[in-house]
Amino acid sequence: MKWLEGHWQEILSLAGSHLIQSILPLLLAALISIPVARLIRINGTRRRRTVRWGVVQLSALLYTIPSLALFVVLPSILGTQILDPLNIIVALTMYAIALLVRSAADALESVDPAVLRAADAMGYRPVRRFFSVDLPLSLPVLFPALRVVSVSNISLVSVGALIGIDNLGTLFMDGLRRSFTFEVGVGIVATLVLALLMDLILVLAQRMLTPWERARTAPRPTRWVAA
Repeated sequence: MKWLEGHWQEILSLAGSHLIQSILPLLLAALISIPVARLIRINGTRRRRTVRWGVVQLSALLYTIPSLALFVVLPSILGTQILDPLNIIVALTMYAIALLVRSAADALESVDPAVLRAADAMGYRPVRRFFSVDLPLSLPVLFPALRVVSVSNISLVSVGALIGIDNLGTLFMDGLRRSFTFEVGVGIVATLVLALLMDLILVLAQRMLTPWERARTAPRPTRWVAA
């Protein structure tokens, strides 16, 4: 406990770095994956189905690249230093896109076609309909995928400590190097707390952005019928 009292500021600093390296890829991947999903979602044409299959397979292939190898190779591609956190952000954005593209396409395809036709009949332009109808109604399916990517990112960020990038993984490396299991345990607990915190934030965001889902699942009042 004395070690914890003397290093809590360092732990908070590493947790802040860890959180930034996890959140930015999630946001960037969402900004990229959702428009791509809109372009490839199935609309009944064989060409669109083929494009969707190709994009999904390519994104799945991205996820098979070993994370440590990607962290090492990216500096030579991006022209960055090996210890630049940008390498982690770019790599995790790629992994997040690999997970989100298919999920985002499935989410958009889950919207009732009758609702979309009704929006078209009301004069909604494609862009307005997407932001007013398609995207909001797809959120109940999209948010679970975002939660999975969030936890995956928080876990993968720790690998960056192997090449010297500061995050909570630094506690793992330092603890293992000194055979100090308490420090390793602190790193594990701190990572779990971050994952739970991010998951809670996403759950609350979903509840706030999809109020109709709460109304749908709320218990209906019992009606008593007189005999």
